[in-house]
Amino acid sequence: FHQLLVTGVPVQYQKDGVPLVILAGKEYGNGSSRDWAAKGPFLLGVKAVIVESFERIHRTNLIGMGVLPMTFMNGQNRASLGLTGYETYDIKGIASELKPGKVMDVTATRDDGSKVAFKGLARLDTPIEVEYFKHGGVLQYVVRQMLKEK
Repeated sequence: FHQLLVTGVPVQYQKDGVPLVILAGKEYGNGSSRDWAAKGPFLLGVKAVIVESFERIHRTNLIGMGVLPMTFMNGQNRASLGLTGYETYDIKGIASELKPGKVMDVTATRDDGSKVAFKGLARLDTPIEVEYFKHGGVLQYVVRQMLKEK
């Protein structure tokens, strides 16, 4: 994943099919037009958001769009970890053993090859949120459930 920090850059990444990660601070999503605040990043190819904290409903909306909400742990943040926004991110554990409150290993690799490893908390807080995320969002989950019933 490439991290998204500068407005305008995500469009080129979207065209190139590069999945993105957003790094942010406290109360991410606060004051936003809630539905579009989650739809916009999804449409640009954002796959995960790692923040200090979320606005409650925005976190849920991200899950509904199939975007993984995560928080930094142990008082860490982008600045304390020395993250600039130009790293490539590897988040371990998305494809396997995903469960509510899973602590995930994240590695940020800089252009010079140096790495910053840290842990992030997957803010999938309930089993149904895990299912929504695994299916790529609420709509895909509902469609698959309907197809099972046929």
